[in-house]
Amino acid sequence: MIPFINVRAQREAYLSEFKQAEQEVLDSGCFIGGPQVQALETELAEFTGAKHAITCGSGTDALTIALLALGLEPEDEVIVPDFTFIAPAECVMRLGGIPKFADIDAETLQISVESIESLIGEKTRGIIAVNLFGQCAPYAEIRKCARANNLWLIEDSAQAFGAMQNGVPACTFGDISITSFYPAKPLGCYGDGGALFTANDELAKKIRLIANHGSQQRYIHEICGMNSRLDALQAAVLRVKLRHFKDELKKRSENASKYNEFFNAVPGIAPQKIAVGNTSTYAQYTVLADDRPAFLKQLENAGVPYCIHYPQPLHTQPCFKGLNQGIGNGNAIEACQKVVSLPMCAFTDVDEIIARLKKVM
Repeated sequence: MIPFINVRAQREAYLSEFKQAEQEVLDSGCFIGGPQVQALETELAEFTGAKHAITCGSGTDALTIALLALGLEPEDEVIVPDFTFIAPAECVMRLGGIPKFADIDAETLQISVESIESLIGEKTRGIIAVNLFGQCAPYAEIRKCARANNLWLIEDSAQAFGAMQNGVPACTFGDISITSFYPAKPLGCYGDGGALFTANDELAKKIRLIANHGSQQRYIHEICGMNSRLDALQAAVLRVKLRHFKDELKKRSENASKYNEFFNAVPGIAPQKIAVGNTSTYAQYTVLADDRPAFLKQLENAGVPYCIHYPQPLHTQPCFKGLNQGIGNGNAIEACQKVVSLPMCAFTDVDEIIARLKKVM
């Protein structure tokens, strides 16, 4: 069996380092916060160049905390991409806001600036741009739009920690940027985990306050916050992986190049376009298939696993249908009908996958 993401091979590759890091945490008796978490936050800030890196319990928690820190109020509107995982829109809705679904670029699959501009109204307070499948959204244009309309910007880099845009690292483009350490992410831990990044001292203070029950001093709660912490064991695991992360990103890029060379010669299959100036973490290697059912049958015949990221635009999800919007997002709708994601990580044997596909295509 070819694994979709080969987490076992990764653990085997760094096993002695993992065991040492895990044992140090277990022996320390410090399981929540402490030196491992503090060290990871320092290393995340150094890696990205962000002034503040603050860990939390998950990528979804990170989005929720960011929205709270930026002052989202009930009935406020926030522009989100229609083609992505549910978390950005879900977090807005959960806090009483209204997600407004923007269309995407047909080739890069990133949120469309033109669509963002068309959705801005009196109640619009901010934008959540998602770095989908591992490359950055078009931030120069998005930030220009945000500033012109006095909107805040959240960069959802759950899939793109480690990506670059014109030499600038991901996780530095938003007023607040977030990432996820879910195990399937390019930098993943052994469970849920996340982080927020900001250059703003006041926002950083507020983020820490919200994530710790609204408390800076034990049993003194300045606001009603939440409990969202990354435990020390996850931090220790992430620190091991971070040491190898640049090498893994290089291998992911090499694997993507092999896929690209193969699929560029296959009629009816178009790899996701990486925009000029962008690098990608290839959190997923995703193609657009004109005849997806036929392509999926070929993958099945070759014994190659796949996923559909994502099978329907957010505006058609039952939880959002009452909003009555998004029906004109033609690119998002078409992408949902064509996308297929193939196995991708630093330990994926892409040569074997291509060899299998050549026999059936």
